[in-house]
Formats: sequence, C-alpha cells, structure tokens
Amino acid sequence: MTSVTCVMLLIHSFVFLSLFVIPSMGSVKYYYTSVPGNLEVRKQQQKIELVLDSKKIPYQTIDISQSDDFKAKMREIAGNPKALPPQFANDDRYCGDYAAFEEAVEYETLEKFINC
Repeated sequence: MTSVTCVMLLIHSFVFLSLFVIPSMGSVKYYYTSVPGNLEVRKQQQKIELVLDSKKIPYQTIDISQSDDFKAKMREIAGNPKALPPQFANDDRYCGDYAAFEEAVEYETLEKFINC
C-alpha cells in the first residue's frame, strides 16, 4: 500500500466513524479530579474512562483540581454549588453525575445520556 492510499484510508475511516458511530454528539466534557479524596471516586473515574474508551466515545477531560475556574464552571453547569466530580456535560448542557452515568450504562442508554 502506498502512503497516499494509507492516508485516504485513514480519512475515509475517520469520516465513517464521525458520521455513524455517534452522529449527533457535541463535545462531551467529563469533569474529574486527579486528586480524588477517596478510593470510591478513583474507582468511579477509572470505570468512566474504561467505558468511554471501550465504546470509542470521544470526550474532553477537565481536571477541576487544576483550576478553581474549572470547578466553578462544573458547578455552574450542574446547577449545584456543591457538586463534586465526576460530572458530565455536552457542550454546556448538563448530562448528569456518576449515578446517572452508571444507570445509562446499565440500561444501555449511554448515547442518549451523553447527548443530553
């Protein structure tokens, strides 16, 4: 295979995935912390990343421990001044917290959840 053929194949693969895997998804934002206060939160975050990666769902990670502005934005989107990670948004639309994510995985409605 020539390098041009490989590039064309990659472009076609990308177009296919972007059109058919998750067609209507905006920008999924996953708010987390790199310094969780307990083991339960760490396990939740690991499960989230495992599920999203295994389903090839693109997402943006936002570490609220890196900036008070990130934490404030997460809480603003969640509509809760005391919200804690993990939290999900699609662009600036709130999707839910870990419990809502877990329920969406269990009932196989993850695409609907992340497209909130």
